[in-house]
Amino acid sequence: MTYIHNTITKLKKTSPAQAEFYQAVEEVLDSLQPILETNEQYQLNSIIERIVEPERQIMFRVPWVDDQGKVQVNKGYRIEFNSALGPYKGGLRFHPSVNASIIKFLGFEQIFKNALTGLPIGGGKGGANFDPKGKSDGEIMRFCQSFINELYRHIGPTTDVPAGDIGVGAREIGYMFGQYKRLTGNYDGVFTGKSLLWGGSLVRKEATGYGCVYFAQYMLEDKGDSLVGKRCLVSGAGNVAIYTIEKLYQLGAIPVSCSDSSGTIYHEAGVNLDTLKDLKEVRKVRLNEYLTAHPDAKFIPIAEYPEDGNAVWRQPADLAFPCATQNELSEADAKVLVANGCIGVSEGANMPSTQDAVEVFLAAKIHYGPGKAANAGGVATSQLEMAQNASMQRWSFEEVDEKLKVIMKNIYLNASETAAEFGEPHNLVLGANIAGFRKVADAMIEQGVV
Repeated sequence: MTYIHNTITKLKKTSPAQAEFYQAVEEVLDSLQPILETNEQYQLNSIIERIVEPERQIMFRVPWVDDQGKVQVNKGYRIEFNSALGPYKGGLRFHPSVNASIIKFLGFEQIFKNALTGLPIGGGKGGANFDPKGKSDGEIMRFCQSFINELYRHIGPTTDVPAGDIGVGAREIGYMFGQYKRLTGNYDGVFTGKSLLWGGSLVRKEATGYGCVYFAQYMLEDKGDSLVGKRCLVSGAGNVAIYTIEKLYQLGAIPVSCSDSSGTIYHEAGVNLDTLKDLKEVRKVRLNEYLTAHPDAKFIPIAEYPEDGNAVWRQPADLAFPCATQNELSEADAKVLVANGCIGVSEGANMPSTQDAVEVFLAAKIHYGPGKAANAGGVATSQLEMAQNASMQRWSFEEVDEKLKVIMKNIYLNASETAAEFGEPHNLVLGANIAGFRKVADAMIEQGVV
Protein backbone atom coordinates (compact mmCIF):
# COMPACT_ATOMS: atom_id res chain seq x y z
CA MET A 1 0.00 0.00 0.00
CA THR A 2 3.02 2.32 0.44
CA TYR A 3 3.46 2.49 -3.34
CA ILE A 4 -0.15 3.53 -3.86
CA HIS A 5 -0.08 5.97 -0.93
CA ASN A 6 3.04 7.65 -2.30
CA THR A 7 1.45 7.95 -5.75
CA ILE A 8 -1.66 9.65 -4.33
CA THR A 9 0.43 11.96 -2.11
CA LYS A 10 2.46 13.05 -5.14
CA LEU A 11 -0.71 13.54 -7.18
CA LYS A 12 -2.18 15.86 -4.55
CA LYS A 13 0.95 18.01 -4.76
CA THR A 14 1.09 18.19 -8.55
CA SER A 15 -2.69 18.53 -9.05
CA PRO A 16 -3.83 20.55 -6.02
CA ALA A 17 -7.43 21.16 -4.92
CA GLN A 18 -9.05 18.44 -7.06
CA ALA A 19 -11.12 16.51 -4.53
CA GLU A 20 -13.34 14.62 -6.99
CA PHE A 21 -10.29 13.52 -8.99
CA TYR A 22 -8.53 12.23 -5.84
CA GLN A 23 -11.69 10.33 -4.87
CA ALA A 24 -11.86 8.58 -8.24
CA VAL A 25 -8.14 7.74 -8.22
CA GLU A 26 -8.15 6.41 -4.64
CA GLU A 27 -11.20 4.23 -5.33
CA VAL A 28 -9.47 2.60 -8.29
CA LEU A 29 -5.99 2.30 -6.82
CA ASP A 30 -7.24 0.79 -3.55
CA SER A 31 -8.71 -2.05 -5.61
CA LEU A 32 -5.49 -2.71 -7.49
CA GLN A 33 -3.34 -3.90 -4.59
CA PRO A 34 -3.93 -7.62 -5.35
CA ILE A 35 -2.83 -7.33 -8.97
CA LEU A 36 0.12 -5.05 -8.22
CA GLU A 37 1.42 -7.67 -5.79
CA THR A 38 1.33 -10.40 -8.45
CA ASN A 39 2.72 -8.49 -11.46
CA GLU A 40 5.94 -6.57 -10.93
CA GLN A 41 5.86 -5.33 -14.55
CA TYR A 42 3.25 -2.73 -13.59
CA GLN A 43 5.61 -1.16 -11.05
CA LEU A 44 8.73 -1.53 -13.23
CA ASN A 45 6.94 0.29 -16.05
CA SER A 46 5.51 2.95 -13.68
CA ILE A 47 2.04 2.20 -15.00
CA ILE A 48 0.28 3.75 -11.99
CA GLU A 49 2.26 6.98 -12.21
CA ARG A 50 1.55 7.17 -15.94
CA ILE A 51 -2.12 6.21 -15.85
CA VAL A 52 -3.10 8.88 -13.30
CA GLU A 53 -1.59 11.64 -15.46
CA PRO A 54 -3.56 12.68 -18.56
CA GLU A 55 -1.73 12.45 -21.86
CA ARG A 56 -2.98 15.93 -22.64
CA GLN A 57 -4.95 18.63 -20.80
CA ILE A 58 -6.54 21.38 -22.87
CA MET A 59 -7.98 24.42 -21.06
CA PHE A 60 -9.21 27.49 -22.88
CA ARG A 61 -11.48 30.52 -22.64
CA VAL A 62 -14.80 30.56 -24.45
CA PRO A 63 -15.99 34.11 -25.25
CA TRP A 64 -19.50 34.51 -26.66
CA VAL A 65 -22.12 37.22 -27.09
CA ASP A 66 -25.48 36.99 -25.27
CA ASP A 67 -28.81 38.25 -26.61
CA GLN A 68 -28.24 41.66 -25.02
CA GLY A 69 -24.99 42.11 -26.93
CA LYS A 70 -22.80 41.63 -23.86
CA VAL A 71 -19.68 39.49 -24.13
CA GLN A 72 -19.67 36.54 -21.72
CA VAL A 73 -16.65 34.37 -20.92
CA ASN A 74 -16.60 30.74 -19.79
CA LYS A 75 -13.83 28.21 -19.29
CA GLY A 76 -13.57 25.17 -21.58
CA TYR A 77 -11.82 21.85 -20.98
CA ARG A 78 -10.83 18.68 -22.81
CA ILE A 79 -8.85 16.08 -20.88
CA GLU A 80 -7.38 13.48 -23.26
CA PHE A 81 -6.53 10.94 -20.60
CA ASN A 82 -5.43 7.69 -22.21
CA SER A 83 -5.29 6.42 -25.79
CA ALA A 84 -3.74 2.98 -25.25
CA LEU A 85 -6.85 1.18 -26.51
CA GLY A 86 -8.04 3.62 -29.16
CA PRO A 87 -9.01 7.25 -29.83
CA TYR A 88 -10.04 9.28 -26.80
CA LYS A 89 -13.78 8.83 -26.16
CA GLY A 90 -15.95 10.60 -23.64
CA GLY A 91 -18.62 13.24 -23.29
CA LEU A 92 -18.75 17.01 -23.01
CA ARG A 93 -20.53 18.43 -19.95
CA PHE A 94 -21.98 21.97 -19.88
CA HIS A 95 -22.85 22.83 -16.29
CA PRO A 96 -21.88 25.63 -13.86
CA SER A 97 -20.25 23.08 -11.53
CA VAL A 98 -17.67 22.05 -14.15
CA ASN A 99 -14.05 22.56 -13.15
CA ALA A 100 -10.72 20.80 -13.71
CA SER A 101 -11.29 18.34 -10.86
CA ILE A 102 -14.67 17.14 -12.14
CA ILE A 103 -13.49 16.81 -15.74
CA LYS A 104 -10.40 14.88 -14.61
CA PHE A 105 -12.38 12.50 -12.40
CA LEU A 106 -14.79 11.85 -15.27
CA GLY A 107 -11.93 11.32 -17.72
CA PHE A 108 -10.12 8.96 -15.36
CA GLU A 109 -13.28 6.87 -14.85
CA GLN A 110 -13.79 6.84 -18.61
CA ILE A 111 -10.49 5.01 -19.20
CA PHE A 112 -11.65 1.92 -17.32
CA LYS A 113 -15.30 2.14 -18.34
CA ASN A 114 -14.30 2.17 -22.00
CA ALA A 115 -11.84 -0.68 -21.47
CA LEU A 116 -14.59 -2.81 -19.91
CA THR A 117 -16.76 -2.51 -23.03
CA GLY A 118 -14.17 -4.51 -24.99
CA LEU A 119 -14.34 -1.89 -27.76
CA PRO A 120 -11.31 -0.06 -29.23
CA ILE A 121 -11.70 3.29 -27.44
CA GLY A 122 -9.53 5.26 -25.06
CA GLY A 123 -10.66 7.61 -22.30
CA GLY A 124 -11.28 11.35 -22.25
CA LYS A 125 -13.76 13.97 -21.05
CA GLY A 126 -14.49 17.64 -21.55
CA GLY A 127 -16.91 20.47 -21.04
CA ALA A 128 -17.38 24.00 -19.81
CA ASN A 129 -18.80 25.88 -16.83
CA PHE A 130 -21.58 27.15 -19.09
CA ASP A 131 -25.21 26.71 -18.04
CA PRO A 132 -27.59 26.06 -20.97
CA LYS A 133 -30.61 26.50 -18.68
CA GLY A 134 -32.45 29.73 -19.40
CA LYS A 135 -30.41 30.46 -22.52
CA SER A 136 -31.97 31.07 -25.92
CA ASP A 137 -31.18 28.83 -28.89
CA GLY A 138 -29.13 31.68 -30.34
CA GLU A 139 -27.03 32.02 -27.20
CA ILE A 140 -26.42 28.27 -27.04
CA MET A 141 -25.45 28.22 -30.71
CA ARG A 142 -22.98 31.08 -30.28
CA PHE A 143 -21.46 29.45 -27.21
CA CYS A 144 -21.10 26.08 -28.96
CA GLN A 145 -19.49 27.70 -32.00
CA SER A 146 -16.99 29.55 -29.84
CA PHE A 147 -16.23 26.39 -27.88
CA ILE A 148 -15.45 24.50 -31.09
CA ASN A 149 -13.33 27.37 -32.47
CA GLU A 150 -10.66 26.11 -30.07
CA LEU A 151 -11.54 22.44 -29.64
CA TYR A 152 -11.75 21.56 -33.36
CA ARG A 153 -7.96 21.43 -33.72
CA HIS A 154 -7.70 18.70 -31.05
CA ILE A 155 -10.42 16.27 -32.18
CA GLY A 156 -11.04 13.90 -35.09
CA PRO A 157 -12.61 10.52 -35.91
CA THR A 158 -9.37 8.64 -35.19
CA THR A 159 -7.94 10.92 -32.48
CA ASP A 160 -10.67 12.17 -30.11
CA VAL A 161 -14.43 11.69 -30.50
CA PRO A 162 -16.52 13.71 -28.01
CA ALA A 163 -20.14 12.97 -27.15
CA GLY A 164 -22.87 14.51 -25.00
CA ASP A 165 -23.22 14.54 -21.22
CA ILE A 166 -25.10 16.72 -18.73
CA GLY A 167 -26.23 19.89 -20.54
CA VAL A 168 -25.17 18.60 -23.96
CA GLY A 169 -27.80 16.89 -26.09
CA ALA A 170 -28.51 16.58 -29.80
CA ARG A 171 -29.04 20.35 -30.14
CA GLU A 172 -25.62 21.22 -28.72
CA ILE A 173 -23.93 18.39 -30.65
CA GLY A 174 -25.53 19.75 -33.82
CA TYR A 175 -24.23 23.28 -33.30
CA MET A 176 -20.74 22.00 -32.46
CA PHE A 177 -20.61 19.62 -35.42
CA GLY A 178 -21.79 22.37 -37.78
CA GLN A 179 -18.98 24.65 -36.68
CA TYR A 180 -16.43 21.80 -36.86
CA LYS A 181 -17.55 21.07 -40.44
CA ARG A 182 -17.36 24.75 -41.31
CA LEU A 183 -13.81 25.08 -39.95
CA THR A 184 -12.37 21.83 -41.32
CA GLY A 185 -14.43 21.17 -44.42
CA ASN A 186 -14.80 17.58 -43.23
CA TYR A 187 -18.00 15.61 -42.81
CA ASP A 188 -16.83 12.81 -40.56
CA GLY A 189 -17.77 10.97 -37.40
CA VAL A 190 -16.04 13.32 -35.00
CA PHE A 191 -19.01 13.48 -32.59
CA THR A 192 -21.42 10.87 -31.30
CA GLY A 193 -24.91 11.54 -30.01
CA LYS A 194 -25.77 13.17 -33.32
CA SER A 195 -29.28 13.61 -34.71
CA LEU A 196 -30.68 10.61 -36.58
CA LEU A 197 -30.98 12.91 -39.62
CA TRP A 198 -27.21 13.10 -40.13
CA GLY A 199 -25.35 10.13 -38.72
CA GLY A 200 -26.74 9.46 -35.27
CA SER A 201 -27.50 5.97 -33.98
CA LEU A 202 -30.77 4.56 -32.82
CA VAL A 203 -30.73 3.65 -29.08
CA ARG A 204 -28.01 6.23 -28.28
CA LYS A 205 -30.43 8.40 -26.27
CA GLU A 206 -31.70 5.39 -24.37
CA ALA A 207 -28.41 3.51 -24.06
CA THR A 208 -27.06 4.54 -20.64
CA GLY A 209 -30.39 3.98 -18.91
CA TYR A 210 -31.11 0.74 -20.74
CA GLY A 211 -27.59 -0.54 -20.08
CA CYS A 212 -27.84 0.28 -16.37
CA VAL A 213 -30.99 -1.84 -16.13
CA TYR A 214 -29.50 -4.68 -18.18
CA PHE A 215 -26.56 -4.74 -15.76
CA ALA A 216 -28.95 -5.01 -12.81
CA GLN A 217 -30.81 -7.78 -14.62
CA TYR A 218 -27.60 -9.79 -15.08
CA MET A 219 -26.58 -9.28 -11.43
CA LEU A 220 -29.94 -10.65 -10.29
CA GLU A 221 -30.13 -13.49 -12.82
CA ASP A 222 -26.69 -14.70 -11.74
CA LYS A 223 -28.22 -15.38 -8.31
CA GLY A 224 -31.45 -16.89 -9.63
CA ASP A 225 -33.52 -13.72 -9.21
CA SER A 226 -35.14 -11.25 -11.63
CA LEU A 227 -36.40 -7.68 -11.96
CA VAL A 228 -40.05 -8.75 -12.16
CA GLY A 229 -42.11 -7.07 -9.45
CA LYS A 230 -39.14 -5.25 -7.90
CA ARG A 231 -39.87 -1.74 -6.61
CA CYS A 232 -37.11 0.60 -7.76
CA LEU A 233 -35.86 4.02 -6.68
CA VAL A 234 -34.44 6.14 -9.51
CA SER A 235 -32.80 9.55 -9.11
CA GLY A 236 -32.56 12.18 -11.82
CA ALA A 237 -34.96 13.18 -14.59
CA GLY A 238 -32.69 13.44 -17.62
CA ASN A 239 -32.04 10.91 -20.37
CA VAL A 240 -30.40 8.36 -18.08
CA ALA A 241 -33.20 8.39 -15.50
CA ILE A 242 -36.04 8.49 -18.03
CA TYR A 243 -34.77 5.52 -20.00
CA THR A 244 -33.82 3.61 -16.86
CA ILE A 245 -37.48 3.96 -15.86
CA GLU A 246 -38.63 2.94 -19.35
CA LYS A 247 -36.52 -0.24 -19.38
CA LEU A 248 -37.49 -1.12 -15.80
CA TYR A 249 -41.14 -1.13 -16.87
CA GLN A 250 -40.32 -3.20 -19.95
CA LEU A 251 -38.63 -5.84 -17.78
CA GLY A 252 -41.45 -6.02 -15.24
CA ALA A 253 -40.15 -3.77 -12.44
CA ILE A 254 -41.95 -0.83 -10.79
CA PRO A 255 -39.97 2.45 -10.67
CA VAL A 256 -41.44 4.64 -7.93
CA SER A 257 -39.26 7.79 -7.90
CA CYS A 258 -37.39 10.41 -9.91
CA SER A 259 -35.81 13.74 -9.01
CA ASP A 260 -34.44 17.01 -10.32
CA SER A 261 -32.76 20.08 -8.83
CA SER A 262 -36.07 21.15 -7.23
CA GLY A 263 -36.84 17.92 -5.39
CA THR A 264 -38.05 14.32 -5.52
CA ILE A 265 -41.23 12.69 -6.80
CA TYR A 266 -42.27 9.51 -4.98
CA HIS A 267 -45.21 7.76 -6.62
CA GLU A 268 -46.13 4.54 -4.88
CA ALA A 269 -48.27 3.38 -7.83
CA GLY A 270 -45.26 3.79 -10.16
CA VAL A 271 -43.88 6.83 -11.97
CA ASN A 272 -45.98 7.70 -15.01
CA LEU A 273 -43.48 7.62 -17.85
CA ASP A 274 -45.64 9.59 -20.30
CA THR A 275 -46.05 12.42 -17.80
CA LEU A 276 -42.33 12.43 -16.99
CA LYS A 277 -41.37 12.60 -20.68
CA ASP A 278 -43.86 15.43 -21.24
CA LEU A 279 -42.45 17.43 -18.33
CA LYS A 280 -38.78 16.90 -19.14
CA GLU A 281 -38.50 16.26 -22.89
CA VAL A 282 -41.35 18.43 -24.20
CA ARG A 283 -42.25 21.19 -21.74
CA LYS A 284 -38.91 21.18 -19.87
CA VAL A 285 -40.37 22.24 -16.51
CA ARG A 286 -39.81 21.34 -12.86
CA LEU A 287 -40.92 18.02 -11.44
CA ASN A 288 -43.35 19.56 -8.95
CA GLU A 289 -45.75 19.95 -11.90
CA TYR A 290 -46.03 16.15 -11.91
CA LEU A 291 -48.56 16.52 -9.07
CA THR A 292 -51.01 18.32 -11.36
CA ALA A 293 -51.58 15.11 -13.30
CA HIS A 294 -50.96 12.76 -10.37
CA PRO A 295 -52.18 14.22 -7.06
CA ASP A 296 -51.68 10.82 -5.38
CA ALA A 297 -47.89 11.23 -5.76
CA LYS A 298 -45.68 12.93 -3.19
CA PHE A 299 -43.23 15.76 -3.92
CA ILE A 300 -40.35 16.35 -1.50
CA PRO A 301 -38.67 19.74 -2.14
CA ILE A 302 -34.91 20.15 -1.73
CA ALA A 303 -35.51 22.30 1.36
CA GLU A 304 -36.97 19.26 3.13
CA TYR A 305 -34.10 16.88 2.31
CA PRO A 306 -32.28 15.34 5.29
CA GLU A 307 -29.06 17.12 6.22
CA ASP A 308 -27.00 13.96 5.78
CA GLY A 309 -28.33 12.83 2.42
CA ASN A 310 -30.93 12.68 -0.32
CA ALA A 311 -34.68 12.15 0.08
CA VAL A 312 -34.77 9.85 -2.95
CA TRP A 313 -32.97 7.11 -1.02
CA ARG A 314 -35.08 7.38 2.15
CA GLN A 315 -38.07 5.56 0.60
CA PRO A 316 -38.58 1.77 0.85
CA ALA A 317 -37.65 -0.22 -2.26
CA ASP A 318 -35.95 -3.37 -3.52
CA LEU A 319 -33.43 -1.74 -5.86
CA ALA A 320 -31.78 1.67 -6.32
CA PHE A 321 -30.62 3.32 -9.54
CA PRO A 322 -28.63 6.55 -8.92
CA CYS A 323 -28.88 8.35 -12.28
CA ALA A 324 -28.35 12.04 -11.45
CA THR A 325 -24.80 13.15 -10.60
CA GLN A 326 -21.64 12.44 -8.61
CA ASN A 327 -21.77 11.90 -4.83
CA GLU A 328 -25.56 12.07 -4.66
CA LEU A 329 -25.83 9.00 -2.40
CA SER A 330 -24.24 9.38 1.03
CA GLU A 331 -23.18 6.90 3.68
CA ALA A 332 -26.35 7.72 5.64
CA ASP A 333 -28.46 7.13 2.52
CA ALA A 334 -26.75 3.77 1.95
CA LYS A 335 -27.47 2.66 5.52
CA VAL A 336 -31.15 3.57 5.15
CA LEU A 337 -31.38 1.69 1.83
CA VAL A 338 -29.88 -1.45 3.36
CA ALA A 339 -32.05 -1.16 6.48
CA ASN A 340 -35.14 -0.81 4.27
CA GLY A 341 -34.36 -4.10 2.54
CA CYS A 342 -32.73 -2.84 -0.66
CA ILE A 343 -30.99 -5.81 -2.30
CA GLY A 344 -29.14 -4.05 -5.11
CA VAL A 345 -27.76 -0.79 -6.54
CA SER A 346 -26.92 -0.19 -10.20
CA GLU A 347 -25.29 3.15 -10.94
CA GLY A 348 -26.47 5.08 -14.00
CA ALA A 349 -24.46 8.20 -13.13
CA ASN A 350 -20.69 8.59 -12.78
CA MET A 351 -19.49 7.99 -9.20
CA PRO A 352 -22.93 8.77 -7.68
CA SER A 353 -22.17 6.99 -4.39
CA THR A 354 -19.61 8.38 -1.96
CA GLN A 355 -16.77 6.04 -1.02
CA ASP A 356 -18.31 5.58 2.45
CA ALA A 357 -21.62 4.60 0.82
CA VAL A 358 -19.85 2.05 -1.37
CA GLU A 359 -18.25 0.52 1.72
CA VAL A 360 -21.73 0.11 3.26
CA PHE A 361 -22.97 -1.74 0.16
CA LEU A 362 -19.92 -3.99 0.01
CA ALA A 363 -20.10 -4.80 3.73
CA ALA A 364 -23.80 -5.70 3.39
CA LYS A 365 -22.93 -7.86 0.34
CA ILE A 366 -25.88 -6.59 -1.65
CA HIS A 367 -25.71 -6.50 -5.46
CA TYR A 368 -23.66 -3.41 -6.33
CA GLY A 369 -22.92 -2.36 -9.91
CA PRO A 370 -20.37 0.49 -9.92
CA GLY A 371 -20.84 3.24 -12.49
CA LYS A 372 -17.80 2.39 -14.60
CA ALA A 373 -19.45 -0.96 -15.32
CA ALA A 374 -23.19 -0.37 -14.98
CA ASN A 375 -23.38 2.90 -16.93
CA ALA A 376 -21.03 1.90 -19.76
CA GLY A 377 -23.95 1.37 -22.15
CA GLY A 378 -23.86 4.98 -23.30
CA VAL A 379 -20.25 5.01 -24.42
CA ALA A 380 -20.61 1.51 -25.86
CA THR A 381 -23.44 2.69 -28.09
CA SER A 382 -21.39 5.76 -29.00
CA GLN A 383 -18.76 3.40 -30.36
CA LEU A 384 -21.48 1.55 -32.26
CA GLU A 385 -22.40 4.93 -33.75
CA MET A 386 -18.76 5.41 -34.77
CA ALA A 387 -18.80 1.99 -36.42
CA GLN A 388 -21.96 2.84 -38.36
CA ASN A 389 -20.48 6.16 -39.49
CA ALA A 390 -17.23 4.52 -40.62
CA SER A 391 -19.09 1.91 -42.67
CA MET A 392 -21.80 4.37 -43.83
CA GLN A 393 -24.57 2.12 -42.50
CA ARG A 394 -27.65 2.54 -40.29
CA TRP A 395 -28.57 -0.32 -37.98
CA SER A 396 -32.11 -0.92 -36.72
CA PHE A 397 -33.20 -0.14 -33.16
CA GLU A 398 -33.46 -3.85 -32.42
CA GLU A 399 -30.01 -4.56 -33.83
CA VAL A 400 -28.32 -1.86 -31.74
CA ASP A 401 -30.28 -2.82 -28.63
CA GLU A 402 -29.23 -6.45 -29.04
CA LYS A 403 -25.57 -5.43 -29.37
CA LEU A 404 -25.98 -3.29 -26.23
CA LYS A 405 -27.36 -6.27 -24.28
CA VAL A 406 -24.41 -8.43 -25.31
CA ILE A 407 -21.90 -5.71 -24.34
CA MET A 408 -23.51 -5.20 -20.92
CA LYS A 409 -23.57 -8.95 -20.28
CA ASN A 410 -19.89 -9.21 -21.18
CA ILE A 411 -19.07 -6.29 -18.89
CA TYR A 412 -20.88 -8.01 -16.03
CA LEU A 413 -19.18 -11.34 -16.70
CA ASN A 414 -15.76 -9.70 -17.01
CA ALA A 415 -16.17 -7.86 -13.69
CA SER A 416 -17.70 -10.81 -11.82
CA GLU A 417 -15.17 -13.37 -13.09
CA THR A 418 -12.27 -11.06 -12.22
CA ALA A 419 -13.71 -10.48 -8.74
CA ALA A 420 -13.94 -14.24 -8.24
CA GLU A 421 -10.37 -14.68 -9.54
CA PHE A 422 -9.13 -12.43 -6.73
CA GLY A 423 -11.22 -14.10 -4.03
CA GLU A 424 -14.03 -11.58 -3.63
CA PRO A 425 -16.87 -12.78 -5.88
CA HIS A 426 -19.41 -10.27 -4.54
CA ASN A 427 -17.10 -7.27 -5.04
CA LEU A 428 -17.75 -5.93 -8.54
CA VAL A 429 -15.86 -2.73 -7.68
CA LEU A 430 -12.67 -4.73 -7.37
CA GLY A 431 -13.57 -6.85 -10.39
CA ALA A 432 -14.37 -3.92 -12.67
CA ASN A 433 -11.34 -1.91 -11.62
CA ILE A 434 -8.87 -4.76 -12.05
CA ALA A 435 -10.39 -5.95 -15.33
CA GLY A 436 -10.32 -2.46 -16.85
CA PHE A 437 -6.89 -1.63 -15.47
CA ARG A 438 -5.29 -4.87 -16.62
CA LYS A 439 -6.41 -4.34 -20.21
CA VAL A 440 -5.16 -0.74 -20.36
CA ALA A 441 -1.93 -1.43 -18.47
CA ASP A 442 -0.96 -4.37 -20.67
CA ALA A 443 -1.56 -2.30 -23.79
CA MET A 444 0.58 0.52 -22.37
CA ILE A 445 3.45 -1.87 -21.70
CA GLU A 446 3.26 -3.30 -25.23
CA GLN A 447 3.32 0.23 -26.74
CA GLY A 448 6.45 1.32 -24.88
CA VAL A 449 7.22 4.39 -22.82
CA VAL A 450 4.96 6.99 -24.46
